[in-house]
Amino acid sequence: MELNYSGRNITISDRFREYVDEKITKVDQLATKIQRIDVKVVKETHARDQSTALSVELTVVGRGPAIRAEARGADKFAAFDVAFAKLLERLRKARDKRKVHRGNHAPVAVHQATSALPVVPTDKSLVEETLAAQAAAEAEEAEANAEYSPVVIRRKSFPAEVMSVDDAVDRMELVGHPFYLFVDEATGEHSVVYGRTQYQYGVITLDASLSDETESTTETRGYRDKAMATEG
Repeated sequence: MELNYSGRNITISDRFREYVDEKITKVDQLATKIQRIDVKVVKETHARDQSTALSVELTVVGRGPAIRAEARGADKFAAFDVAFAKLLERLRKARDKRKVHRGNHAPVAVHQATSALPVVPTDKSLVEETLAAQAAAEAEEAEANAEYSPVVIRRKSFPAEVMSVDDAVDRMELVGHPFYLFVDEATGEHSVVYGRTQYQYGVITLDASLSDETESTTETRGYRDKAMATEG
């Protein structure tokens, strides 16, 4: 297993490397066929709150999707401990999913379970809910950075992967992101899955055939984690 370190605005000390090397061996107990683990340390030079000025990001790369965890702290050791705890939890979750898939208890895919469901009317569409949440988050961030708020737009491009909604939710949980972009294998459309509240997820798809005032909404209850829970 290869262990890679990188730092931005900070030097990675030998003491920190030794600390990480000693703890990272626990990863082998939860995952197999790991190619490498990337440890990225970033120091925000203009951070207003020094208790969160340092961040540590851990990424496990191997066969299958990458598993990632990130945390902030007053120093890189504290940030690493929090990020590492998150990483171990996500590795355990991925291991448990593999155990279920290897048995004879594979749950029904979301698109199959929802294919016969009627359209459920809602007060707000998924797009409206997402935009409202985004606006609230942006307003909170703008207030926190009232004294120092440079405009930074970072663009990233990723390969378009075809997968089920279930797999997209799994990927989102494994990397710890609030949303995940993918190509829905059931429809062939570019979609985004996101977390709403606990054990609830949303999927947004742009459909050029719909008019400006038309929307299509379906809802289902259940996810393969529920099937896993009954097995445990």
